[in-house]
Amino acid sequence: MIGAQEALDIFAFSVRDGFVQVSAFVAITVLVFSYVQYRTGGRMVTWLENHERLQPVAGALLGLTPGCGGAIIAMPLYIRGTISFGTVVATLAATAGDSAFVILALAPEAAIYAYGLAFVSAVLFGYAIDLYGLGVGRVDSAVERVSRPMTDGGFATTSVAEGGPSIPGYDTGEYGSASTHGHSRSSGTDRASEDESWLHEPMRTISHGVHVLWWIVAFAGLVAGVEYLRRGAPEVAMELGPTFFGLFTVAGLLGTTSSFYLHFVGRRYIGEGEAGRVRESFASTYETFQHAAMETAMVTVWVIAAYLLYEYSIAIFALDVGALAAAAGIFAPIAGAMLGLIPGCAPQIVFATLYAEGEIPFSALTANAISQDGDALFPLLAIDAKAAIIATIYTTIPALLTGVALYFWWPFANFGFGVA
Repeated sequence: MIGAQEALDIFAFSVRDGFVQVSAFVAITVLVFSYVQYRTGGRMVTWLENHERLQPVAGALLGLTPGCGGAIIAMPLYIRGTISFGTVVATLAATAGDSAFVILALAPEAAIYAYGLAFVSAVLFGYAIDLYGLGVGRVDSAVERVSRPMTDGGFATTSVAEGGPSIPGYDTGEYGSASTHGHSRSSGTDRASEDESWLHEPMRTISHGVHVLWWIVAFAGLVAGVEYLRRGAPEVAMELGPTFFGLFTVAGLLGTTSSFYLHFVGRRYIGEGEAGRVRESFASTYETFQHAAMETAMVTVWVIAAYLLYEYSIAIFALDVGALAAAAGIFAPIAGAMLGLIPGCAPQIVFATLYAEGEIPFSALTANAISQDGDALFPLLAIDAKAAIIATIYTTIPALLTGVALYFWWPFANFGFGVA
């Protein structure tokens, strides 16, 4: 058991660290891709629709960008039916996640090889799923049988095996179409406009103010996050003051607080009201920023939940990720692949740091790089949990194959600070 003070410390540090270590980087990458959509008038989505054969490659390239922003952009495209399930798996398998920033900062040569291998295996496996299925139908049925009791009726309509999302309303266009530019039929602004109480306008003004504050804090968090990586990912004390520790703490706590407000309250008064929906185009630069903030706020909620679950599990059950990572022989890449099944970036950042310190072999790092889905899995989990579960199962397969192959055929691979 853990004491009350330790439990409180875990909560405070998780709430702070999740925003600076993950969300600030996600915000920038989501903003970049959203801005590209704005400036090109939605041509990126149109291109993907018109080039189906290149979708796994395009998805893997989105996933390969450091952080999770590119992959987060891809998930709503699957919900809409723009990209294939093989493309989803390719995107998630190539996803570098926020642990990429750690490896790029501390062992850049290892990052080039590990994420290069992840890209190749992701593309090949994505095409294999689209062309041959690889048993997706059986996994689809098995997950559905397990999920039905958990969801009071289970997942309905189109199955993953049939190439589409497994969510009710998909076939009716509820989750967006080309004609609606990805908007849901009833946006948060529409719902809020129906509320004619005296609270609506003040809350709308407050929500816009929180949105602007959120971006100020996000950029401050990005500065703190970059400095954190530049210093070699050290332990950061909880501190208030004009120091690096103070910036890290204030940005983290304010960022998470404002993210929770935007996700649970603000979306009823500004924005679309629904996160995880594809947008083909934006009316203005401000709307582009607003969309990126809402998407990142949703991811932040999931990230903090994942951080808390991870940290409390470590404390309560005395789990040792270092011992798992240092597993001998062939079990090292297997452990790396299995660790990648955990959503989010918290354990993956720990894993990357262990490689930079020479604690795990390159084969384990590569297996983890392929298996981990980063924060990109959260939007899919929120909207289509069955597809998310199947996708994360399937990203583990190329991770195991590649990691074990590296162990046998390239056992002495050693890049940066890593060991053989």
